[in-house]
Amino acid sequence: MDVDIDKLIEECVFTAVRSSGSGGQNVNKVASKVLLSFNVNMSGVLDDDQKQLILEKLANRVNKNGVLQISSESERSQWKNKKVVTARFFQLVMYALASKKKRVATKPTFTSIQTRLEEKRRKSDKKRLRSRDFDF
Repeated sequence: MDVDIDKLIEECVFTAVRSSGSGGQNVNKVASKVLLSFNVNMSGVLDDDQKQLILEKLANRVNKNGVLQISSESERSQWKNKKVVTARFFQLVMYALASKKKRVATKPTFTSIQTRLEEKRRKSDKKRLRSRDFDF
């Protein structure tokens, strides 16, 4: 992957909103939940192939407008949630842009062939012995 992650993060829009759930006065006063929005289609850092990969592999996280959205409200502070969201964004982009390894076809080993044939013989003998007429 030859993408500068720092430039990608500069293209992200961070929004702080109030977190849901219980938590006392801190929840009512402080906007600790962080929402990261990244417009994949409008990115100047990614080329067209990389954009297509992200849109395909992260289709369940990208909305109709091509915006990748990630949120975090696990921490009590906005700064920590921003770090969590940034790390998750980095992981998702790395996953989406990782190239698949080509599978190298290999031959089965001599031992594995022998083991398979021996197991076939055992099963065959077992089934032959189950039959009514014993023709040895």
